[in-house]
Amino acid sequence: MINIKCNGCGREVNVSKFDKDGTCSKCGSYFSKVSDKSSTKDSSVLIPNGKQILGICAIVLIIILIFGSFYTIPAGKRGIILTFQKPSDNVVTEGLHIKIPLIQQIVKVDIKTMKYESTIGGASKDLQVISGVIATNYHLESDNLVELYKSVGLNYESKIIQPLEQEVSKSVTARYTAEELITRREEVRLDIKQALYDRLIERGIVVEEVSITNFDFSPSFNAAIENKVTMEQNALAAKNKLAQIEYEAQQKVAEANGKAQAMSIESAALRENPDILQLRAIEKWNGIMPQFVSGDGALPFIGINTAASSTI
Repeated sequence: MINIKCNGCGREVNVSKFDKDGTCSKCGSYFSKVSDKSSTKDSSVLIPNGKQILGICAIVLIIILIFGSFYTIPAGKRGIILTFQKPSDNVVTEGLHIKIPLIQQIVKVDIKTMKYESTIGGASKDLQVISGVIATNYHLESDNLVELYKSVGLNYESKIIQPLEQEVSKSVTARYTAEELITRREEVRLDIKQALYDRLIERGIVVEEVSITNFDFSPSFNAAIENKVTMEQNALAAKNKLAQIEYEAQQKVAEANGKAQAMSIESAALRENPDILQLRAIEKWNGIMPQFVSGDGALPFIGINTAASSTI
């Protein structure tokens, strides 16, 4: 709303109500002062004053202080408090805790069992080039977390574990021939595990288990191993076959000896008692008299009275 003031009588009227010639309808004087009350009123409502700004800032600050003062450490993790980026000496355990907002920060570190896997390479005792994959299961000691964070931060796998895996694996495999790396694989694994444990425990990293998932050799060595295995299998098959032949021959000799001994015993028995032959013939006789006899008319094995036969 725009109002104008008359220079003569001093009254204020709306600009739409004064005369077309620009003079006051009451006294005939001209209007000179103009004001816009609606725009002033609107500007006082839209623009906040200083007290309102301070109030809003105070509310925001209180919200930040309330929600920024609490933090939680989940199970299987520990917390390191940083005060202006300086690590404290105490490690925070699981649960709800309080910190100073905007001044302190919390770094959460995992202490559960973790796995790191990498590719290794080296040479055997007989100078065969080898490569493989080794997996290390480990966890961090809570008491040494602050020192570990101060020295290497959170990149301990790439800065500590990976280089030591390479160094230890090369050192251990150099003590074995390529063939022994296959035949004595468990012993090689235990040597690598013990060496890694001794080196990493100094930095607060505990090695739980080491696994060699694969050992690869050059193609020529793999072909030589395959040929050797084939020859050993063929030799073993021939040895087994020879043993079988010898066993069968021994069985035949034993069987022949048994038969010869049985025949010797039987011959001795016949010499001592000739009637045994007639007894065996009677045991095998089917009860039918033979239709043909020898030239002297005698029946074999059985003596029959001739007179009795003619009477019949």
